Amino acid sequence: QVQLVESGGGLVQAGGSLRLSCAASGRTFSDYHMGWFRQAPGKEREFVAVISRSGVITRYKDSVKGRFTISRDNAKNTVYLQMNSLKPEDTAVYYCAADSGIVVPTSETSYDYWGLGTQVTVSS
Repeated sequence: QVQLVESGGGLVQAGGSLRLSCAASGRTFSDYHMGWFRQAPGKEREFVAVISRSGVITRYKDSVKGRFTISRDNAKNTVYLQMNSLKPEDTAVYYCAADSGIVVPTSETSYDYWGLGTQVTVSS
C-alpha cells in the first residue's frame, strides 16, 4: 500500500511558476514510476508527466514540454513538478500517481495509487 500527498498548488498569474511536490509513504518509492495528471472541471483527467523509477526516463504531454519539468528524489520519497510559464489552460487539480509496471506509463489506467490532488489556478 502506498499513500501519496500532493502539495504546492495555489493561485498564480499567467507566466508565473509553481512547484508541486508529492510525498510518498513506504520504503519502496524507488520501485514505482511516478506520474502527474490533471483534471479541470467538467473535463477528463489527462496525463501531464511521468518519470521512471531511476529518473532516467521522462515523458510529457506535448502542451507542457519546455515549460514543466518532472523530477524525483528517491532519498526523500518525493516527486516534483516544476511548472514555469503557466497559462490559464493549466488550471486544474493536479494529481500524483504511482505505478509498479514495467513500461513507463502515460495512461491513468496503468497507475496503482493516487493522491487526493492539489489545486492549481492560473489567472489571466
